[in-house]
Amino acid sequence: MGLELYLDLLSQPCRAVYIFAKKNGIPFELRIVDLIKGQHLSDAFAQVNPLKKVPALKDGDFTLTESVAILLYLMRKYKVPDYWYPQDLQARARVDEYLAWQHTTLRRSCLRALWHKVMFPVFLGEPVSPQTLAATLAELDVNLQLLEDKFLQNKAFLTGPHISLADLVAITELMHPVGAGCQVFESRPKLATWRQRVEAAVGEDLFREAHEVILKAKDFPPADPTIKQKLMPWVLAMIR
Repeated sequence: MGLELYLDLLSQPCRAVYIFAKKNGIPFELRIVDLIKGQHLSDAFAQVNPLKKVPALKDGDFTLTESVAILLYLMRKYKVPDYWYPQDLQARARVDEYLAWQHTTLRRSCLRALWHKVMFPVFLGEPVSPQTLAATLAELDVNLQLLEDKFLQNKAFLTGPHISLADLVAITELMHPVGAGCQVFESRPKLATWRQRVEAAVGEDLFREAHEVILKAKDFPPADPTIKQKLMPWVLAMIR
């Protein structure tokens, strides 16, 4: 059995893995794990990933979880351009720096923006107070400013003149609040120009394909009560 990737493109880390593999011509079998149907919580998927999270990778008898680990595994196994994760010590350290920062900052605020603005009220039928939503969007704004001031600065990409894993992980995160209808780029011309560069670097068709699901998040039908009951503990743990 060749490389298998267990993904749902609703998930921002899954989108990063998908784009990276497709862009670099890495052959894989796509195994869809439907998050909003709770398939990741099934006993069957637990045989692949006991953490019950996507993405997950199987390469023969080898199984790997966590998106950054998967990206680095693919980068090391296949011949991909050096700019994704440069050999230069300090250039690589800049990519590592961003990947370490984003887990508890930008990822959290982007995820919360999607769920508080759209997924709770529309998909789960659970109201979100104006105060909670305002606090979530304020947190997102702080992290967007940090992304711009600390990482992007006046560079073409987050860590230098070329796209890297940092940019790929960042843009897939930011498309979460975009899918919720947040004005992420409209008042931030520097970030908007960076987004255009990233889209051009990965290919506009691939970028559009990877984000088709998230950009339709506002149109998701309400969850079935049984699915809602199954998902609620997972959702609350994920966004706390």
